[in-house]
Amino acid sequence: MLNPWRLRLLSQLDILGTVRAVAEAANLSASTVSQQLAVLEAETHTHLLERTGRRVRLTQAGLILARRARAILDHMDTVEAELRGLGEEPSGLVRVGAFQSAIHSLAVPAVVELARTHPHVHVELLELEPHESVQALRGGAADLIITTPDFVEFPPDPDVDVVPLTTDEVVLVVPLDQAGRGPVDLAAYAGEPWAFDVPQSYMADLATRLCRRAGFEPRVACRFGNYLMTLQHVEAGLSVALLPALAVDPRYRVATRELTPAVTRTITAMTRRGARSRAAVNLVLDTVRGLPEPTADRG
Repeated sequence: MLNPWRLRLLSQLDILGTVRAVAEAANLSASTVSQQLAVLEAETHTHLLERTGRRVRLTQAGLILARRARAILDHMDTVEAELRGLGEEPSGLVRVGAFQSAIHSLAVPAVVELARTHPHVHVELLELEPHESVQALRGGAADLIITTPDFVEFPPDPDVDVVPLTTDEVVLVVPLDQAGRGPVDLAAYAGEPWAFDVPQSYMADLATRLCRRAGFEPRVACRFGNYLMTLQHVEAGLSVALLPALAVDPRYRVATRELTPAVTRTITAMTRRGARSRAAVNLVLDTVRGLPEPTADRG
């Protein structure tokens, strides 16, 4: 009989590419992951892995099993949820991945609503960058993600359902004494110190691209992985920043300026098709879709 835990490790190897990455994601040692994959080979009587130098890759049989495994694991989750929920309301764990500004504007309000209406549904929130969240969804680490396909390359996946949620502008955030009217050209701020997200993050890459498109290389004064720290730095008059409008917390005394040309991103929810048969996943998705349209502060 196939072991679901080992199937999940094989599926993650297909997504993440290396045994070390699988080990880090599963909080295991690399040797433990290798041992468990070897046991899976013995259970299936099939050669699933082949070595290429110091790395391993999936054989054709390994690829087939890894991709079937996602459907198998989703089906098992569905059956377990159905058995738990016979004659009852939806229940169980739903893991939701979202980028930082969607956590407070969409994910947390949905969890609050679900706690009131369906207390037997437990939602685990995961902060994930857009490029990380699709991997987490495909690998089974998340059941539903709130992400943006804009400015990120997402390979098409027939096993993933995409549901549009809303749109969000990217805006220039400036100290309150620089407030003004109308959209601005970023080139006018070429000489300003800039607050950036951490390297290789979605917003750091996008901000760099927009500044270069405006004809200058930004002078970075700080890098924060937390939008509230960025807003505090701008509020103190130490920098300007590019942020999603939904990330601008009205508690901070800053002003926002629209860009010309405007930069807008689409926010979507994504689920694996197998996971959509779980009542709890559908419920969480419906709750997110039913929220009032989030609004951004225009300071």
